[in-house]
Amino acid sequence: MQTASIKEEAKRLIDSLPSNSTWSDLMYEIYVRREIESGLDDLDAGRFKFHEEVRKLFQHPQ
Repeated sequence: MQTASIKEEAKRLIDSLPSNSTWSDLMYEIYVRREIESGLDDLDAGRFKFHEEVRKLFQHPQ
């Protein structure tokens, strides 16, 4: 699936911020976006564990 370019997405992200946003606000939004996309890529590639598997790994009771 073809997605919008990073430049287009950055413009859209900036336009969605309130006019009184700070650089920190912008950087936070970029960070969150990047982490979500990274997680979705991991999911698509099968790099994940189910909740039950993690509990078992750490021997944590349900």
